Amino acid sequence: MSNDLNQNPVGDSAGDPVGGLVVGLDAGGTRTRAVLAAVEDGRPVGEGAAGPGNALTVPVPRLTDHLAEALALAVPEGARARVVAVAGGFAGATAASTEEPGHVNARAALTAALQRLGIPADRLRVCSDIEAAFASAPGTPADGLALVAGTGAVALRITDRRSTATVDGDGWLLGDDGSGFWIGRSAVRAALRMADGRGAATTLAVSVGRALGVPGDALPGDGDWSRADREAYRMHVLPAVMAELPIRLARFAPLVVEAEGEKDAVAQDILDEAAVRLTDTVRALEPGPGERIVATGGLLGPGGPLTAPLTARLHTLGLTLDWVPDGCRGAVALARLAYDGDTR
Repeated sequence: MSNDLNQNPVGDSAGDPVGGLVVGLDAGGTRTRAVLAAVEDGRPVGEGAAGPGNALTVPVPRLTDHLAEALALAVPEGARARVVAVAGGFAGATAASTEEPGHVNARAALTAALQRLGIPADRLRVCSDIEAAFASAPGTPADGLALVAGTGAVALRITDRRSTATVDGDGWLLGDDGSGFWIGRSAVRAALRMADGRGAATTLAVSVGRALGVPGDALPGDGDWSRADREAYRMHVLPAVMAELPIRLARFAPLVVEAEGEKDAVAQDILDEAAVRLTDTVRALEPGPGERIVATGGLLGPGGPLTAPLTARLHTLGLTLDWVPDGCRGAVALARLAYDGDTR
């Protein structure tokens, strides 16, 4: 998005707002986005982006720098005094408790970044990136369920715009069932099981092997895959995987989607099981029939690999998905609510 206010810093007949402005922030694990909008109707007029914004894993000084960078790009200097409210959705934070470490870190970093730029911070709201994503749904809902299925996976019950119950989101070691990480790990597991003789034949053995640089003569082909070739495959794959951060296994998830498109039975089973696990995650929140589920994450968007199978399973529970791309729109909406005095 171009920044209209960079061209017209005070607002005039060209269409730029002449009244108050709000800022919404979506600070996730990989980047931070800031959107400047008119307080009257929420129309975006500028945006900026910077580095990661996880309030628990990014040190506060660095988080402050990332926030300041994104804000400086979104809010031209001449418009900063007109900002009347700011809301930020942060990975690692929550609106449920102002004393929770992530909330404390996020508020401290955001306050410092705003002060650095001379942006008023009288009305400041901090929540989780998932709470902001939930508010991005049409009508800015206050109550319902939120489901995230991307690299990780988690479901929340939202009450009065705050998380009141959490299912999964337990990270790669303990949970995130049905996530991109879970799918990618399943792909490598299936490849290794085929190699050692425990698992069914799957094209994932070839695609995973190629992605990890396994020599061509050690990959399964149309002919016999000898025991020596299988051992060579395993001896290459295991060290290559162990040399990376575990979360990097998520990069193999697209290989499962490709294999499923080629009717690979193992890949189909992996994606079906991922949808089952996400359904179980939602079910654990004891949803009522017709209750709203706001979903976000690359696995569930338009054309996402789990959209159809998960939608079908949730339909049997009387539930439907309402997908949003991120939390920026919700953060802007929450900033406008904060300006109006809604502190929920």
